[in-house]
Amino acid sequence: MNGDPCLLSATELRGLLAEKQISPVELVSAVLARAEALQPQLNCFITLCGDAAMAEARAAERKMLAGEPLGLLHGIPVTVKDIVNTRGVKTTFGAVPYKDNVPNEDAVAVARLRAQGAILIGKTTTPEFGSKCLTDSPLFGRTRNAWSRERSSGGSSGGAAVAVASGIAPLAIATDGGGSTRIPAACNGVVGLKQSNGVIPHSQALDVFGNQTYVTPMTRTVADTALMMQAMAGEDSCDPWSIGVAVPDFIGTAAPRGDLRGQKILYCLSPPGRPVSADVEAGFKASLDRLAGLGVELEEFSGEGFDIEPIWRAINHTVWRTRFAKLAAEHGDALSEAFLKQLALATDVSGVAYQEAMFARTALFRRVQSLLARGHLLAMPTITRTALPIEQDLFGSIEIDGKHFDSVRPHWFPWTMPFNMTGHPAISLPCGFGRDGLPIALQFVGRFRSDADLLRVSALFEASHDLLSRWPA
Repeated sequence: MNGDPCLLSATELRGLLAEKQISPVELVSAVLARAEALQPQLNCFITLCGDAAMAEARAAERKMLAGEPLGLLHGIPVTVKDIVNTRGVKTTFGAVPYKDNVPNEDAVAVARLRAQGAILIGKTTTPEFGSKCLTDSPLFGRTRNAWSRERSSGGSSGGAAVAVASGIAPLAIATDGGGSTRIPAACNGVVGLKQSNGVIPHSQALDVFGNQTYVTPMTRTVADTALMMQAMAGEDSCDPWSIGVAVPDFIGTAAPRGDLRGQKILYCLSPPGRPVSADVEAGFKASLDRLAGLGVELEEFSGEGFDIEPIWRAINHTVWRTRFAKLAAEHGDALSEAFLKQLALATDVSGVAYQEAMFARTALFRRVQSLLARGHLLAMPTITRTALPIEQDLFGSIEIDGKHFDSVRPHWFPWTMPFNMTGHPAISLPCGFGRDGLPIALQFVGRFRSDADLLRVSALFEASHDLLSRWPA
């Protein structure tokens, strides 16, 4: 094998491993060496599992030489966001009070990747409990964007996105409660899917019935996302929404075959009154032209009624307050000001206000359903401008093309939160670069539990441009 294995996709590595052109030991040692070299600059890991990963790589090699049956991801390195449980490996939730927490079992998604032969090389950075769109924490400091040390990695799966974007490991487990996979994917030029509700079981959700958080795949290519979905999807008794959901052929469906004739995509630049940078708008228009070139019929839809951040916040912050009030009371001095401020925002949410937000969530689901009865998919920009400055404060103002706006969440990612609440699959795909040289991204939203179809459209869109040849310097 010629060239750097770290620059290959998991799909390509699978082929090379099967043909014995690279060994798991060579691959894992290359990935660990890259992680150690880049960690001081990027700060995308909380824990590296060097010794354990090498031991697993040697075991994977023995299994191959013995001719034993191999899993889908045999010998392939993976990272896991540090709020997803890993058996015997520290899981800190990015929070000082949990700095020595070691779970005694894997989250379902992790167990499934391991069962298919994937090798855990490290735990990636997250703000405390994945609570914001910027990846920094009193525990480890800031995670830098893969493309620029002056910019944020986004969040809350910032470490996962940066590890993938910089070639440290091709597959990452992330999470998404309001855009936490898609925002950093957009900031770092990688693929971030928030699958449909129930497609990947969530074994750590405390309110599994009202849950709007997802354990997700993050990769550089659509084919690799399909590979992770194939390994992680399928019912588990811990998650009622997963029961009875069949697992399609994600890998086969996501192969970019044919064109998109007969597909209708409804698009919208932004909800009314939410500004979008000129770069993002130009990238979005170019993406729509590319879709038209693939045979898609396009129709604009109104973003009226999609400004739902207050509803998302009423539900989300109530969950956090219930979950973390005791922790904040006992360990407030070890938690960040931004985290404590967000908990405080929920003190005004009454039981009635929470239930009204849940009613609004149902109305939003039905609204999206009616749009998706008119078209096969929705399209919109993932975020309204490229990655924010590295020192951005969650409660500070956000700058878009020289103008300042008062609130980061509804102004930067108005389009990610709605689909956490409705459960529809939503994917962020790289679609170009801004004048600042940073990635910009397009979001597609598919029909409920039509995740494989969403990946097929995504793969054809990805194949229509050559963004994958560009790596961060």
